[in-house]
Amino acid sequence: HRLSVSPEMDIMEYCRKEWRGDTPAAKRMRKGYEAVAQKFASIRRIRGDNYCAFRATLFQALSQATQLPKWLQSEDFTMLPENLLSKYDWIKQWQLRQKPGKRMGEISDEIKEYLILLRKKWKNISEIKRPLEKQEACDKLFKNEDEEYSLYEALKFLMLNTAIELYNADKSGRRVPIFSWLLFARDTSSNPCQLMRNHLNHIGHSGGLEQVEMFLLAYALQYTIQVYRLYKYSTDEFITLYPNDPEEDWPVVTLITEDDRHYNIPVRMCQETML
Repeated sequence: HRLSVSPEMDIMEYCRKEWRGDTPAAKRMRKGYEAVAQKFASIRRIRGDNYCAFRATLFQALSQATQLPKWLQSEDFTMLPENLLSKYDWIKQWQLRQKPGKRMGEISDEIKEYLILLRKKWKNISEIKRPLEKQEACDKLFKNEDEEYSLYEALKFLMLNTAIELYNADKSGRRVPIFSWLLFARDTSSNPCQLMRNHLNHIGHSGGLEQVEMFLLAYALQYTIQVYRLYKYSTDEFITLYPNDPEEDWPVVTLITEDDRHYNIPVRMCQETML
């Protein structure tokens, strides 16, 4: 059984194991890890399939959740699949991970179930007061493959919904964040339908999240995703925020990447940092 989120390991110990050589890349990585170790004591490795950005972000969000986000509380949250399908027929081409080839008309109920599951898990974990118990609940959830992948399906659908909202806002002349222009400036995603067909449908199968899609994930969750990009050490992109002008009341989750493809998570903030 492959662990989705490995147990904690000392950050510098992990770094020494992974980056032994004297190449410029290894030196830069070590410097990067040293900088992260100023703030965090440990690292947890995230299983490396094409869902690792979802896995790392959701694990961090749940392990520090103390309440249900407002967007998860709304009445019509679970009606999203029906509401969107009634307006956009092309959503029938949505690909479910477990059931490729099954038509969206038949799977709107399944996505609704995934959204209900996301709300339920988030609520249950956020109500656990003791940090150790909360951590155990998260570990348990990320050992249950069926539930875990159902949650990623829910996240993908929320990203689609957010993309549609941003696209429509831009078309009607309202202000949208810059990343939204970039998202729809790609040849492969000039509108939400193409974004779904060429990108969202492939996440987890043949590819992970691209940079611009990290912004979309952050907006969908209303979380700021802070990423230590180790290969960018000593540049101003070393710590990148998605979005880069976050709302003040959005919670922050922190990830680590060596290459913008695979993400791990730092844990245990050092005492000085917390003070």
